[in-house]
Amino acid sequence: MIVSASRRTDIPAFFPEWFYNRMGKGFVLIRNPYNPQQVGRVELTPDRVEGIVFWTKNAAPFLPRIGELSQFKYYFQYTITGYGRDVERNLPDKETVVIPAFKKIGSNKAIWRYDPIFINEHYTWDYHVQAFTKIAEALEGYTNTAVMSFVDYYRTVNLDPLNIRPLTPEQQRELAQQLAEIAAAHGMELQSCAEDVGIPHSCCVDGRRFGVVKPKDRNQRGLCQCVESVDIGAYSTCSHGCAYCYATHYGIVHPDVDPDCDVLGPPLKGTEKIKQRN
Repeated sequence: MIVSASRRTDIPAFFPEWFYNRMGKGFVLIRNPYNPQQVGRVELTPDRVEGIVFWTKNAAPFLPRIGELSQFKYYFQYTITGYGRDVERNLPDKETVVIPAFKKIGSNKAIWRYDPIFINEHYTWDYHVQAFTKIAEALEGYTNTAVMSFVDYYRTVNLDPLNIRPLTPEQQRELAQQLAEIAAAHGMELQSCAEDVGIPHSCCVDGRRFGVVKPKDRNQRGLCQCVESVDIGAYSTCSHGCAYCYATHYGIVHPDVDPDCDVLGPPLKGTEKIKQRN
């Protein structure tokens, strides 16, 4: 089983102690986000976990104990964009915290994500080209792969305050190609995440990186290339405050998580049904 940690929240940034405690116990419990009475149990042992995909915008809090994962295969999907605090409200400084942490991971374990891309009066086409170039220069030699996508509309997110100016499919392909050329100049292949924009498709949860063959994840979007995995995170627990984020439902962020709790979020009440997942 491949573990996703996590599309639903930023575990490396906010819950490193919780995660390492779960690894120490050898298992984690996961609430079904649509039916809290259903709980899955996932064994977190080297013989049961084929690989771990970490999703983060700031791995700095997570890295001091990364040596504890020496028996596991893993890699990071690491998002660094050019947006300011008007869009990504609570991120630490990218030049002094976020990018230096990225550089400590290793080029074979770090994938740079520049997504989602949207255009408005401030974040113009030229702005993105300049921001992408600056970050690519900083990350040259520290990753071989970059991933981009354009912003998606979800019912849990109100994007109206961003005053987004939609791009035509032709414009999306033109911008993607321009960014791909910049990435290539810095030793990276630019791939698209669930987008048909004329560049290779990424596989964010990629069994090949772990040496395993898995079926496609049918719960993801049609163009998504990800294989099956189990997500151990919980929605509405990330405090980055990104204006475009689908994982913080309607802007709600739940209280702090007990690092000793077996599930990310409030403790179980004892009435739930627990099912083994791997």
